[in-house]
Amino acid sequence: MANIHATALVDPEARLGPGVDIGPYCIVGPHVTLGDGVRLRSHVVIEGRTSLGPECDVFPFASLGHIPQDKKYQGEESRLEIGARTTIREYVTMNPGTEGGGLVTRVGSDGLFMAGAHVAHDCQVGDHVILANNATLAGHVTVGDHVILGGLSAVHQFVRIGAHAFIGGMSGVENDVIPFGMALGNRAALSGLNIIGLKRLGFERERIHALRKAYRMLFSDDGTLADRLADVEDMFGDDEGVQMILAFIRAESDRSLCVPKAATAS
Repeated sequence: MANIHATALVDPEARLGPGVDIGPYCIVGPHVTLGDGVRLRSHVVIEGRTSLGPECDVFPFASLGHIPQDKKYQGEESRLEIGARTTIREYVTMNPGTEGGGLVTRVGSDGLFMAGAHVAHDCQVGDHVILANNATLAGHVTVGDHVILGGLSAVHQFVRIGAHAFIGGMSGVENDVIPFGMALGNRAALSGLNIIGLKRLGFERERIHALRKAYRMLFSDDGTLADRLADVEDMFGDDEGVQMILAFIRAESDRSLCVPKAATAS
């Protein structure tokens, strides 16, 4: 049975799993689904077609599932899907999708969204992602697994951020950041690889050395980017991490590639 505080307003059509705990002054709309053991601490508002996976923990004044901040939105039935064991801190906002982005915003499992973070319409966010305080994703952003965004960072719409990347605090990210990359600055530039993050996740020394060598080759001044991609493919064809980077660069994108300040993606 769910535990619902007397001051909470929970629509009878909402679907609540066993062990759900809804604290004081929360509001839960009719199309909301809360998985087993979800906790809404107090003053949480969840509306729209929003689902939270099991054991999510939502802190006061978070607002989830209200209509997108997009003038093109015309009331179409869109969704916000949040994975299991996600921690959503105070004043976090997440919006559902729009017709232009497939009608769904997805947030993976085991994430941490610190106070004031924002996930806009049609974002696709992976597992184990951390958005520090007031980090912001614009619409249609794609974020891979194990990405960390520093406080007050902002990501431009349609940008892709590859798995295991790190975005420095107060960085403005206008272009795609490769997997394992580290981007820093007012208009963020690629600043090497997220070595600390890789070590924390237990990446072996040999894998890190391969990624470093591939990175230097990809962003050197020798030849064109196409030539460098082919050279790295030949040298590191069996390395899973390097292949992730190559596939990311070759994929279609609405944005340019984030590169080191001294490099150009020719």
